[in-house]
Amino acid sequence: MKGYIYTMYAGADPGHDWTLNDPIFGASPTLGACVPHIRRAVGVGDHVFVVSGSVPGSKQFIVGGFEVAEKITALAAYKRFPQYRLKQAENGQVLGNIIVDSRGKHNPLDDHTNFEQRIENYLVGRDPLVLTTPQQFKAAREETMDILSEIFGKKGRKPFDILGRYRKLDEHQVELLRARLKDLSE
Repeated sequence: MKGYIYTMYAGADPGHDWTLNDPIFGASPTLGACVPHIRRAVGVGDHVFVVSGSVPGSKQFIVGGFEVAEKITALAAYKRFPQYRLKQAENGQVLGNIIVDSRGKHNPLDDHTNFEQRIENYLVGRDPLVLTTPQQFKAAREETMDILSEIFGKKGRKPFDILGRYRKLDEHQVELLRARLKDLSE
């Protein structure tokens, strides 16, 4: 078992009215369009974790993670998870993480250029741990840097200093991160 932890893009912070669109921590957590290199590298039984994106004046925090249960194509996801198909919210945010239409063609709401690289390895998860309340966000903002320093044996001022854009975890690190996330979610 291995894992990966990655940082979302600037502004992607659920504590600042951002709806997580990839990953989606629904009844079946999924990761469908972002970080294709991580989706390609993980296997069933591995874990994926995510850190909020940067927002001026706020500390980034570990948002959640899940165990990989399946890897499917984006077209299979389109058929199985209609609620995760791309759509635009009233505030302009694109929601969902299925970047294909019913024929497997590129959905025009997805503005990335590497479409072909992103339609394989749609991850369906199990056993999600996700922070959802303002109290959990506050605690995680205060503890994330200590958690990351403990797990990786490295100090930093922000997650990027320890993780870069993403970082691989071994089995012990996955178990430790899941335990710390569970503590934060209670």
